[in-house]
Amino acid sequence: MQNYQYPIDLQWSTEEMICVVEFWSCLEQAYETGIDRQTFLNQYKQFKTVVKSIGEERRLGKEFEELTGYSLYQTLKQAQQTDAKRLKMKG
Repeated sequence: MQNYQYPIDLQWSTEEMICVVEFWSCLEQAYETGIDRQTFLNQYKQFKTVVKSIGEERRLGKEFEELTGYSLYQTLKQAQQTDAKRLKMKG
């Protein structure tokens, strides 16, 4: 895992920041080592409790992709469309 400055909003509470950072970590893991698909989807559900609007999700996802090369949209799409137990994205 690289040392990235994950996109967060300084207006969020500490708990919200932790939730979002944990999601970015899961997204990163999906590309680097693979992650349990259900774990990823559960973490996404938690992420959505903080990042409620699709516009904000897209903005943050784009920032994350520019930093890492890892796509929130593509990873979520694959997680939702596959029945595989493990999610491993190709970088």
